[in-house]
Amino acid sequence: MTRRQKLVLALLLGSQFMVAVDFSILNVALPVVGEGLGFSLARLQWISTAFALAAAGFTLLFGRIADLFGRKRLFVGGMALLGLSSALGGLATTPEVLLTARVLQGLATAAVTPAGLALLTTAFREGPLRDRALGLSGALMSAGFTTGAVLGGLLTELLSWRWAFFINVPVAAAVVALAPALLTESRIVCRHRLDLPGAVTVTGGLLALVHGLTRAGGSGWGDPVGLAALAVGAALLVAFRFVERRSPAPLVPVRIMRRRTVVWGNTAGLIAFATETSLVFLLTLYLQEVLGYSALATGLAFGVLGLGTVAGGLLGGRAVSRFGGRAAILGGGAVQAAATLSLVALGTSGGWLYLLLAATFVGGVGNMVLIVGFMVTATSGVADSEQGLATGLATMTQQVGITLGIPVMSAIVAARAGAGTGAGTGTGAGTAPDAVLSGVTGAVLVNSLLVLAGSLLAACRLKHRTGRPHSVV
Repeated sequence: MTRRQKLVLALLLGSQFMVAVDFSILNVALPVVGEGLGFSLARLQWISTAFALAAAGFTLLFGRIADLFGRKRLFVGGMALLGLSSALGGLATTPEVLLTARVLQGLATAAVTPAGLALLTTAFREGPLRDRALGLSGALMSAGFTTGAVLGGLLTELLSWRWAFFINVPVAAAVVALAPALLTESRIVCRHRLDLPGAVTVTGGLLALVHGLTRAGGSGWGDPVGLAALAVGAALLVAFRFVERRSPAPLVPVRIMRRRTVVWGNTAGLIAFATETSLVFLLTLYLQEVLGYSALATGLAFGVLGLGTVAGGLLGGRAVSRFGGRAAILGGGAVQAAATLSLVALGTSGGWLYLLLAATFVGGVGNMVLIVGFMVTATSGVADSEQGLATGLATMTQQVGITLGIPVMSAIVAARAGAGTGAGTGTGAGTAPDAVLSGVTGAVLVNSLLVLAGSLLAACRLKHRTGRPHSVV
């Protein structure tokens, strides 16, 4: 890498890490935040849901806007919004102000993530350097999700939950100050207006889908509001496909969705994020409800998973360069599945913590190799003019996967434990540790089988060459 490429990489990786931290930094602090601002128990989940709705719903739209009107411009604007909304959240004195700040943080994330990834992929040609850059990006994003849990616990315990917001402000200010001099603008000439019908249908569909999944996780899969939201989301996404076929300037050109690498690369990514983030939820239940760990101790235990993801990110880029994206997806998925499967043996004594730490480290390595394989595959062979769209699709896959996995695994835990569970609140008061353990191990088994089946399917569908001359697939 040239000196300038190293500086660009450091800037973009730093911003992506901060955005990833925001996904989870408030999770362990939710009860404290609710007590401080007067949130009812029923409304507490909206602190996370408000962020997830905006982040997932607008990512694809902002990814295409970045292509059409400027990635650098959208990236800098998104970072400025992230800094301002974080300051607003830290100063909030009412639930309404805090939820507004979380929505704005989600919108900023939806702008920054695809624009930043597009700037990253266009700064490096396809090949080993891009593979390594995407490997580092994936490692830091995954490590950021884990770090957020640890950092949220530390800041809440030592200072105040408000510092979970304030910590973003100086980082965002530094990125906004440095980005104009380091980043090079790139965009395509837009001869047509933005595809508004496509934007409305896909954004509305994603918002309804994420809302339905969140309701299902909190109220159960029989909740009529959640089922209605899922039905509306599915209908809008089907309508989006028909709109795109007729649009003169589609938001997502049909030729992109016909690419085997885009479709099956994103399928692998969806499985990777859905399984690993939901596994964190399952192990949080195990550590707190079965072993009796505090929120801070639970967050610290996941530091080992963070180390595994960093190691996997460093290994993933090299693995893709040497063996190809398909091999990385298959190998990473197999390692993650095997490590997850070993957790079925967990028991009720503290001695099982060593198995948990070892399995999460190895599983984190495998998961990150799978994610790097997904990112490289899903963005390979796509023209620079459409990298914002490709990275927007990949980011949307990531965020929908994060949202999808927890409600599904929560439902399995509830069925086996014989008690209702919430995606962020445990298994409910009065559930015996043995019942919780039964639910967790059952969900862990499903999680393992899901990642193995998903990676195998994606690898089989990617059996043709991906267009990377150096990839052995």
